[in-house]
Amino acid sequence: MCLSRFVLLIFLVVVLPAVSADVAILRTDYYQKTCPDFNKIVREAVSTKQAQQPTTAAGTLRLFFHDCFLEGCDASVLIATNSFNKAERDDDLNESLPGDAFDIVNRIKTALELSCPGVVSCADILAQATRDLVTMVGGPYFDVKLGRKDGLESKAHKVQGNVPMPNQTVHDIHGMFKKNGFSLREMVALSGAHTIGFSHCKEFSDRLFGSKADPEINPRFATALKGLCKNHTVDDTIAAFNDVMTPGKFDNMYFKNLKRGLGLLASDHLLIKDNSTKPFVELYATNEKAFFEDFARAMEKMGTVGVKGDGEGEVRRRCDHFNNLNV
Repeated sequence: MCLSRFVLLIFLVVVLPAVSADVAILRTDYYQKTCPDFNKIVREAVSTKQAQQPTTAAGTLRLFFHDCFLEGCDASVLIATNSFNKAERDDDLNESLPGDAFDIVNRIKTALELSCPGVVSCADILAQATRDLVTMVGGPYFDVKLGRKDGLESKAHKVQGNVPMPNQTVHDIHGMFKKNGFSLREMVALSGAHTIGFSHCKEFSDRLFGSKADPEINPRFATALKGLCKNHTVDDTIAAFNDVMTPGKFDNMYFKNLKRGLGLLASDHLLIKDNSTKPFVELYATNEKAFFEDFARAMEKMGTVGVKGDGEGEVRRRCDHFNNLNV
């Protein structure tokens, strides 16, 4: 062997890092050969479900966030609690995750198991369904790279401290985003997901009632919310739209609302008050194109957080159960 070839071999072996078989390599055409009808099946299922239940898009987007923020986009939030384990979805912070979001993932999984059994992960179903639903209600298109495996763990006790709460400061919330690789600007862009969906009264009632009521809420808005939420302590299902102006349309109205005192959650309102986030709110309020571009890029990035490869996960037969039922 000549010296130059020997040196090259040493360089390749010693200097270049080896690629582990456990690392998930995502690509948009992952199922092109193994499940060619994947895109069609997902698209048709979400179209039917969204027509039946218009809050599905917002619910699925929220479910995707909650999944990815705790140990990555691995469908661990879909796992049901059993006698061996209390799962993520049954933690207090996840109890309001909407049933329609879980339902659409299960519907798609059932259809895919008939078409290409044992091929498509629940994590990929959730990611693809989220994108299709966002675009269906007017939001930006973004690529979804596929090839995730489903996680092998779902622990309720790990949720606290990993999912943002409405009463936290901008600093604390950004800490969670930063831990997952997101900048402050990306955090604000992703907060724009609140342009669709709703929140339960218990999540913002402290802004309305008692000695600590927030004087910065738009007075007419506050009066309407007080009327809506007056019985929230006996009926915890009462909820209000996050975006009171265009609740079913994905647009930049959420940011316009913040400037008018129409932010529903305390954490929403803080985005326009905090000097670090205010410039981004003002940008997105006046430039929907900038918001859509930033949101799309951030969602593509979100879909790659903590993904599992072959050695770290599985393709579940059912999205709400591990293949090993004793886990």
